[in-house]
Amino acid sequence: MRDQTSLKVICADLPAPPLFERDENGSRHGYEADVARLIGEVMGLRVEWIYRQWGDFYPALAAGEGDLLLCGQGISEYRATLGDFTRPYAIFDESVMVKAESDIARPEDLAGKRVGAIANSLNMQLAESFANAICVPFDGASDDVFGDMVLALRSGDIDALVDDDVALVPLEADDLRIAFTVPTRNAWGAVVAKGNPERLARINVALDDIVADGSLRRVWQKWMPSLPYPFG
Repeated sequence: MRDQTSLKVICADLPAPPLFERDENGSRHGYEADVARLIGEVMGLRVEWIYRQWGDFYPALAAGEGDLLLCGQGISEYRATLGDFTRPYAIFDESVMVKAESDIARPEDLAGKRVGAIANSLNMQLAESFANAICVPFDGASDDVFGDMVLALRSGDIDALVDDDVALVPLEADDLRIAFTVPTRNAWGAVVAKGNPERLARINVALDDIVADGSLRRVWQKWMPSLPYPFG
């Protein structure tokens, strides 16, 4: 790594609790923020946040703007062509969110409905599996692609959206609800640029260490106590 005192972590600068958000002082908090810090501690490096829009993650990683991408990246065949994934640091199911008054309650109810998901994501793969659903990709060109989907749902531009359960549970409110959850058990990993096997190995060792010493479990239970810890 170029700067041996820091671990440059590419991520999005948007509110997505309990995964990540910034407070009024600019400090980053949440499960993924703590995972990055734990990795840095094992490696003896301080974390430096590199904020990029969702659609710019992999170009920034390939250009060497960061050492590691850690920001809601479900491990998929497509994304594996863009970077090399670490072992998982999280496993989540996927949920479908609708407006509170919607009668959507099961996959069959999505036939003919407009279903949003982030483009080229595991969530979009699930949306495409719903028979006769009209899939609406959100490409991450804005500062807040997740917020764009929620706004589109609230405005009626889409009828439902798909995302991981951890992101949608905090959004349940008077006007939105989770219609159903699919037990897809999506594994999330951090990503390094192609051609960096030594960096990948070092980060995997760090992840193994924080699983073994219980620190990953502790931050999981701190931020997501209602979700079962997936690593034994």
